[in-house]
Amino acid sequence: MKKLLSILLACVMLLSCAALAEDTVLRMATGYNSTKTGIAFDAETAGSGVTLADGNTYNTGDLKPTWVELEKILGVKFEDKYQGNNTTKEFEFWKDRLNEVDMISGTAATLSEYGEAGSLVNLADYLDQMPSFKAYLDANPIVRLSITGNTDTGAIYFSPYFDGVNDIERMPLMRVDWAQKLLDGEGEFTADACNDTAAPVYQPYMPTSGTIEIETVKLDGSGVETVTKNYDAAGNIVAAMNEKGAMSGVEAVNMLRAYIDAAYGGYYGTERSNLFVGQNAAWDADEMVALLRCVVANPQTLNGTDSVQGLFTREEANNQRRVDMIRLAGHLFGVRGMESRQDYLYIGNDGMLHDARQEAAAYQAMGRMNDMAKEGLISKAFMDSSEENSGTYLENDLGFMSYDYNQTQTIMNATKLQDGEKYMAVLVPVARWYDGTDENGVYMRFTESWRSVKTDGWAISKAGVEGDEAKLNAALSLIDYAFSDKGQILMSYGPDAFIKTKDDGSYETFVFNGKEMPVIADATYAELWEKASGNYTNYARMYLGSTLSFAKSQAFEYQCTHEVGKEGAGHISTAIGLGVIKHPELAITENRWYTSVPTVLPNTKTENDMLNTFSALTASGKFNLGKDGENVFVDLIVKGFTLDGMTSADEAAATVTDSWGGTQYSFLKTTAWQRLQDYYNSLNG
Repeated sequence: MKKLLSILLACVMLLSCAALAEDTVLRMATGYNSTKTGIAFDAETAGSGVTLADGNTYNTGDLKPTWVELEKILGVKFEDKYQGNNTTKEFEFWKDRLNEVDMISGTAATLSEYGEAGSLVNLADYLDQMPSFKAYLDANPIVRLSITGNTDTGAIYFSPYFDGVNDIERMPLMRVDWAQKLLDGEGEFTADACNDTAAPVYQPYMPTSGTIEIETVKLDGSGVETVTKNYDAAGNIVAAMNEKGAMSGVEAVNMLRAYIDAAYGGYYGTERSNLFVGQNAAWDADEMVALLRCVVANPQTLNGTDSVQGLFTREEANNQRRVDMIRLAGHLFGVRGMESRQDYLYIGNDGMLHDARQEAAAYQAMGRMNDMAKEGLISKAFMDSSEENSGTYLENDLGFMSYDYNQTQTIMNATKLQDGEKYMAVLVPVARWYDGTDENGVYMRFTESWRSVKTDGWAISKAGVEGDEAKLNAALSLIDYAFSDKGQILMSYGPDAFIKTKDDGSYETFVFNGKEMPVIADATYAELWEKASGNYTNYARMYLGSTLSFAKSQAFEYQCTHEVGKEGAGHISTAIGLGVIKHPELAITENRWYTSVPTVLPNTKTENDMLNTFSALTASGKFNLGKDGENVFVDLIVKGFTLDGMTSADEAAATVTDSWGGTQYSFLKTTAWQRLQDYYNSLNG
């Protein structure tokens, strides 16, 4: 039955595009960032031959299982032309040789630019031949807007990539057991040994008097309740600690314990750690700083050494990971644009496009992070990426908190941490956000880390398929199939041999985000631990050839998440579902502040040429998010306001606006955003 369904589906797919010539070959310059993650096996991964859970053995150069299956379904042949680069460099390699490839990966911005220049096929011209892709766009209008390259024609030059969609992406993670050791229990905290806290530098962000009401989830997750932060009763913990000055780690812990009891009126009882790690967490930046001071001053209690680190990033010699610190800063201090889908842009409550790089608030947040660093609350390896422990703090029992992906990091509860140790995702902090509902801001939880169209995609080379209708139809069929229900499963899970089935051949399923999704086979689960230490994404890309592009479901990844990872993600999911954590919407919202910025804006070629002249603001410029790049925001966290032209937050913002082309950049981006809104209105007129 299952094979019959596959055959019927293949027939439907082939009929949706014009018939393909027998043995049509698609030359694929596509992959994901390295030779290991292309559509075919590299020598290192295949070795002398690698046998997978489907029972087949694969050698160097063989297509991975997903692509073998696609050849059967679509009736085409795939030729691997991928050079093993990231999308930027891969397109750079091929851009003057596009006649040698049929499909090419690249950044969304570059693909739109070259599409407008006439180098790539306009997919919008073929939507009637791509029913699954068209239906997906119709059901997700913000996706359509995010990939529209020209609002006059409605042109679309690439197929979008989703690493999950309409869900939270990154989140804060803490060593729960450490918070519990320091904060929980009756009576005062005691320790045989501790260090002293550093001389205080960081100053209060939250109020120092009065009260604020915070919506939080009930401890059992059954609903929402309101808790009060009573600064009149407790004071601001940072202000109180600063007034005291350097103190013993024991004294700092007891001061924080007393503050939690007074500020929350006993709400957390003796389980004070729930302020940070519970389903009913309500922590803010100041409370986090107070906890970090306690952590770094009590290594003897926490890990039995004389040193422990507070905030850290996964790979502190890798700029792609170091920038997670600026993303955390945005959450802590209510700054938009730090985790934007495009550059550092966000849509304000005025409906206008804003650039965080040109706003003093972003630099003030980095200045506060530098204050933390001066107190030793940010890891030594982040401050000096050559430090020997860079990237190993968690597994070496040396680090307390980071901001990262849940599944890949909480795996370490099984692979790196010891019994009794617990590293878990926690709710995002309370901060003051200016969403326009109150001119003084609103104290609430908000995450900008929301899954939408990613910044990479795959396109069809016009020179590659020109004059060959079969090639064009094959490429269109591939994209269309990838957005069908069956195709989305294949591009996430791999072929059916890796999925658990019932006696009748149908899938075993479970409910994920309200939808029945397949359960992975036992052999697949065992294999991903054996070959990728439980990291679903690495396993899927390196061995199955799935999740390289198109619509990746998180359902497979969820099944591979450690139980601790599921617990933390469950807390966050409950808070999002109850409206306690707010987020951008993949729609044009009434309050535009909640509208997700499109991944690409429809600037013309002339405008893109002008944008590229502002080298400081391009993707490879002074705010680089790439592995080998440098980032001004990261430099400010490390060095403070010592950079040329950036001796204060106001001066830093003015430098970007006046000296680095910010004014012109904003005008060009805003012009495109207005076009996109007009286009949206015309579609929904």
